Amino acid sequence: MNPFTLETYILSGGVDDALLSCTTHGHLGAHRRQLADAVVCFAELFGEERPVSLYSVGGRTEIGGNHTDHNLGHVLAGAVDMDILAAAAPRGDGRVVIHSEGFAPDTVLPEQTCAPDSESFFTSRAMIAGVIRGFLNSGFSVGGFDAYTMSSIPQGSGLSSSAAFAVMVGNILNHLYNGGLIDNVEIAKIAQFAENTFFGKPCGLMDQLACAVGGIVHIDFENPGEPAIQKIHWDPEKSGYTLCIVNTGGSHADLGEEYAAIPREMRQVAGLFDRPALRGLTMEDLLSRANEIRSFAGDRALLRAIHFVQENQRVCKEADALAAGDTDTFLHLALDSGRSSFQYLQNGYAPADPKQQGLSVALCLTEAFLFGQDAAWRLHGGGFAGTIQVFVPALLAHDYKQYIESFFGPGACHFAAIRQAGAVCLWNEGTCHAEG
Repeated sequence: MNPFTLETYILSGGVDDALLSCTTHGHLGAHRRQLADAVVCFAELFGEERPVSLYSVGGRTEIGGNHTDHNLGHVLAGAVDMDILAAAAPRGDGRVVIHSEGFAPDTVLPEQTCAPDSESFFTSRAMIAGVIRGFLNSGFSVGGFDAYTMSSIPQGSGLSSSAAFAVMVGNILNHLYNGGLIDNVEIAKIAQFAENTFFGKPCGLMDQLACAVGGIVHIDFENPGEPAIQKIHWDPEKSGYTLCIVNTGGSHADLGEEYAAIPREMRQVAGLFDRPALRGLTMEDLLSRANEIRSFAGDRALLRAIHFVQENQRVCKEADALAAGDTDTFLHLALDSGRSSFQYLQNGYAPADPKQQGLSVALCLTEAFLFGQDAAWRLHGGGFAGTIQVFVPALLAHDYKQYIESFFGPGACHFAAIRQAGAVCLWNEGTCHAEG
């Protein structure tokens, strides 16, 4: 189909069934327009006669399990309707060319996928090369393609735009060269490999899994190579709540040591029990050797270990509550999660720069606004800077947005809906469709 004919087809609702697995009826029009724009931009950059296919991968939000995945714990995460959309077509020379809106195009040659290049760390080009190498290492087929991508995932929002991008590269390779037969969990693992090895980011697997699988997922990392994944069907909107992500505007620069210290201190404590990670320890274990832990690893390490043990148990209770449709219990547990992160995990602000406490301010202001309401607010993601997560009664959502943005600026508060689809092919001459 000619790309301009496809544009009309999209805007007239031709791919609505697929799009509704990725967004809500209220946001459908915006998704149509963005997808149509991606098709037109692809045609203008790469030619009008290419057999284009269309793809979507959502960002993710951590719902429970703050800093539990790296110690073999439980997490709750959800894919959100802010996503990366892509128009792509194969090419025969093995090159991969991705032009993302607002950025210079990235070109990756086959020979650049052989091994990581430290000089390319933290570049999208390195991420592309890493996903290709991951496909080859896993015995999957690869090939060249051109793609144009557009993202509605706000930069710095804590919604894992980097994981979504890596999963998108795998998503395109899956459908162009592997018949769409590779399971999305495998794509998530390859995306993590790319981020760890080629991109230079020592992240866990939670972000990639949430983006790739879709919906709300309860993930158990006891066996990190084969995590157990349970989908939970709960929709905040249908329960009367709006999920808000508030970006406090803090910079993540120079926070590498703060992030690295959390798993390092937790593992120091685990080492005293001859364990590689905290998974399996109880509060009784920690308290019985509290003085030894304080002497060996410090008070903060003890508190962070306590956070892990309690948070790990809390995730399971949250998952049970959501599966049972018990929103009230979940909200109470989410509040407890936020308090534990602030008091015990201590990732609300960086001790080296105590004057910068945007997360603390956002939590304080949110508590003042929602005091007495059935609501929840918590630290979100890595912490120290970035975002908080708030479950706001839907009737108060727009008032809350106006209120919190009066402190953090227009656009700081994002309304996010849980999307049920993971990484999907939306359209390809009628052969692709949304797949969870």
